[in-house]
Amino acid sequence: MTDIRQTPEYAQYLSKIGWKIENESEVFSFIKPFLTSSVLKIPRPEKLEVKVVQQIAQKYKSVQIIVEPKDEIQEKILKENKFKTAREISSITKTLHMDLTKSLNSISEEFAKDTPNYLKKAADLKVYSVNNIEKFRQSWKESVPLFRHVPSTNSLSFLQESFGKKIIFLVTPDGSSGAIFLKGDESVHYWQAFSSRKGREDYAQYKILWSGISWAKNIGAKIFDFEGIYDERYPNKSWLGFTHFKKSFGGEEVYFPPSYTKILLPNLVGLNKSYVLL
Repeated sequence: MTDIRQTPEYAQYLSKIGWKIENESEVFSFIKPFLTSSVLKIPRPEKLEVKVVQQIAQKYKSVQIIVEPKDEIQEKILKENKFKTAREISSITKTLHMDLTKSLNSISEEFAKDTPNYLKKAADLKVYSVNNIEKFRQSWKESVPLFRHVPSTNSLSFLQESFGKKIIFLVTPDGSSGAIFLKGDESVHYWQAFSSRKGREDYAQYKILWSGISWAKNIGAKIFDFEGIYDERYPNKSWLGFTHFKKSFGGEEVYFPPSYTKILLPNLVGLNKSYVLL
């Protein structure tokens, strides 16, 4: 199954927010320009060809390559080519996958014991699909603390434009809770979400997530990806609360290797500006 970060829609979105795109050997590479150089990022490629990666890095004078391997085979290739584990693990290394080939009734039977009760409490709560990005963002901004990052209106609009019918913005009438769901190849992803204290008291995110799962099944997705849970290999306590919520819906735990990186330096001998791999 192709990772959502290797889809044309995701590539189009990154292009709109300032990244350059290369599509070599059916793999998207993303280049972030930085002064006269760049950073090269390759998330979860279907196949990994280090020679192609090096060629792209040289073309864009990249000072750093970041690769997010999709499996242990790719991780082994990176280690053999002197890539190092990234100091800061920014990629999702553990998630939950829900099997959407099952009926919704079968899926609900795998819920944690309290989840059906919370959904029952939120049964009368309306959830709407909205297209007004500015209003959606304002609700998001008003629902979370000031230190929480909220994407810009432009960024959310570009996401909507890029994914078209493969995206849905769900929100409660009072704007106390909302979420974005994206469809990839055969999967739907619980991309981003927000909830205020009132939303949590109303169990609104339970209703929104279940609505997103139902939407995913209706549009023919086979897997629902919860887009990250707490990974005991790389402890980050900020993931614990949201992980408890996500795991209450069931699903199978899936692990990924961490990000790998390589620093590149310019070879200035004889004023040759080509970049060499460390």
